[in-house]
Amino acid sequence: MQLRASRRSAGGGELDWARELRGARGAGSPTTTRFVMNAAHIMTRNVISVQPETTIFQAAHLMLLHRISGLPVVDSNGHVVGVVTEGDFLRRAEMGTQRQRPRWLQFLVGPGKLAEEYVRSKARKVEDVMTQPVHTIDEDTPLSDIVELMERHRIKRLPVLRDGKLVGVVSRANLVHALASLGREIKSTPADDEAIRECLLAELNRESWASLGLIDVIVRDGTVEFWGTLLDERKRRALILAAENVPGVKGVRDHLVWVDPMSGTALGPPEEPPRT
Repeated sequence: MQLRASRRSAGGGELDWARELRGARGAGSPTTTRFVMNAAHIMTRNVISVQPETTIFQAAHLMLLHRISGLPVVDSNGHVVGVVTEGDFLRRAEMGTQRQRPRWLQFLVGPGKLAEEYVRSKARKVEDVMTQPVHTIDEDTPLSDIVELMERHRIKRLPVLRDGKLVGVVSRANLVHALASLGREIKSTPADDEAIRECLLAELNRESWASLGLIDVIVRDGTVEFWGTLLDERKRRALILAAENVPGVKGVRDHLVWVDPMSGTALGPPEEPPRT
């Protein structure tokens, strides 16, 4: 059984990637430079792992001891052969939680599936309950691809490989930590009205939903004003959010009118004070 207790971020420091982010900003325009984060920036490097012959009780103890919900399973050569998670321990005979079906439903399920469930409820070793094959990534995988994989396959963690060997793990918790760190590191950058407007228009032009044909954007003393017509009310909040995220914006004023394409009904913005 392999066990490493330290759980640090890549590069030995939590904010190594944040220093890179500041460097990227310094190299270009603060309104156009984008720092692309990847697995190496956020992954847990010193990974707690188990081997296929590790007992289920040992694996469960490790999860509880280190407050983690899953463990990579590696063979004697260091190759990832599976992942075992809390979900693999739910249907256990020891707890009386093994799956039980009426006779008629057992007939429909078939003997193969029933035998597989018997193994999972009675097995003593990790190799009999672990999930395989495993979805993996490398250190250069962008966070956008990582999130796509997690959503598509409904998984919570991805082993990170280098030359086929396990070097880290990216979990949902790592993504949340990255988001929280970004909130501390990214500061509002003072900008004049023209720079704010250019940055906002550039952001909206990147989005397929944000057609600006019926919308005018005005910036005065750091306050963004939206004028014009919406054909879909859901765009209102998206436009306001895009403006709020531009560095230097002090507030947003919504003067947009929503027109129902079917009935022609027109509704103005909700009555509320400027967003700051």
